[in-house]
Amino acid sequence: MPLALYALTVGAFGIGVTEFVIMGLLIDVSADLGVSIAAAGLLISGYALGVVFGAPILTALSSRWPRKTVLIALMVIFTIGNIACAIAPNYETLMAARLLAALSHGTFFGVGSVVATGLVAPERRASAIAIMFTGLTVANIAGVPFGTWLGQEYGWRTTFWAVAVVGVIALAVLAIFLPRDDSEPEPQDWRSDLATMGRPQVLAGLAITVLGYAGVFTVFTYIAPVLTQVTGFSDAAVSPILLVFGGGLIIGNLVGGKLADRNLDRSILLTLVALSLSLLVMAFVLPEKSLMVAMVGLVGAAGFATVAPLQMRVLKKAQGAGQALASSFNIAAFNLGNAIGAWGGGLAIDHGPGLSALPLVAAAFPIAALVLFFVARRYEHRGQSRGRLAA
Repeated sequence: MPLALYALTVGAFGIGVTEFVIMGLLIDVSADLGVSIAAAGLLISGYALGVVFGAPILTALSSRWPRKTVLIALMVIFTIGNIACAIAPNYETLMAARLLAALSHGTFFGVGSVVATGLVAPERRASAIAIMFTGLTVANIAGVPFGTWLGQEYGWRTTFWAVAVVGVIALAVLAIFLPRDDSEPEPQDWRSDLATMGRPQVLAGLAITVLGYAGVFTVFTYIAPVLTQVTGFSDAAVSPILLVFGGGLIIGNLVGGKLADRNLDRSILLTLVALSLSLLVMAFVLPEKSLMVAMVGLVGAAGFATVAPLQMRVLKKAQGAGQALASSFNIAAFNLGNAIGAWGGGLAIDHGPGLSALPLVAAAFPIAALVLFFVARRYEHRGQSRGRLAA
């Protein structure tokens, strides 16, 4: 794999830390700003919604720029947003700063996915995407646990200052190692692109992505209070357990890429089944500390194993639209799932069965994604049969 691909991974690492580190700091942020844990969880929903709206808009606005310029500009926005988080005086300002930082997320992964696939041979494209997304998984195995410890020891604002420094480093690495893109920009026709994105199979792929990730974040938005208040771990144990979660993400991400290179639809089926089962099992082992640690890793692996297959399916079904736009729409779908999961988990905590029921609530989402996947496949097979008959 070319060195430039790992430059993209560094950028993905920085973005991954700022997206996920808030999970380990919910208790600290809620106590410092005087809001409930569920309200603090909405900081994840707010970030995710910033990705949802920022991804297609910024991708369209920057479509005629060289891709290297786009990626560097996005890291500048990311860094400024995290500095604003570090100095936010209240909850409302912190939410606005999270939204600003989130604007760079979807377009970075959308444009970055296209750049990554252009750096390798066609048969290795899913693996290239998986390697870029390894930045997210390394963020979880190293950045998030360290950021959680840093925030618990020196205050949650220190964590965001550290993330801003990561943003500066990522910006420098991209500027140095990413090759200059002298190719002509893709011709853009937003009406045609939107019509392509409106195909039933593309919409189904996006919806499957939303449902799968809603399941992951229904639980992991509130993983710190689940571990401390339900399973009985100490606050100090949260950071090491997040290392297990990050390890699961790395394994799942790489396995998902390999599976997608071999058989795309089968990889989606297997990873969604694994995610559903792991969440169901987690619901029954919450009081058992050792088993709970293992399930944290398994859910992380199953959740991130879906990333490369779902990204490749949307790119495949959206052929004809600008690939950066199609990719950014799917990144937006991942984050819409994050927002729905964090919001749904908060509802379950404040108005439903509570923290102990979160894995069961979460499992309903990937099960629904499986149902939708089978419906989409049946619709697709009918269309192919009609095409053969017409021929």
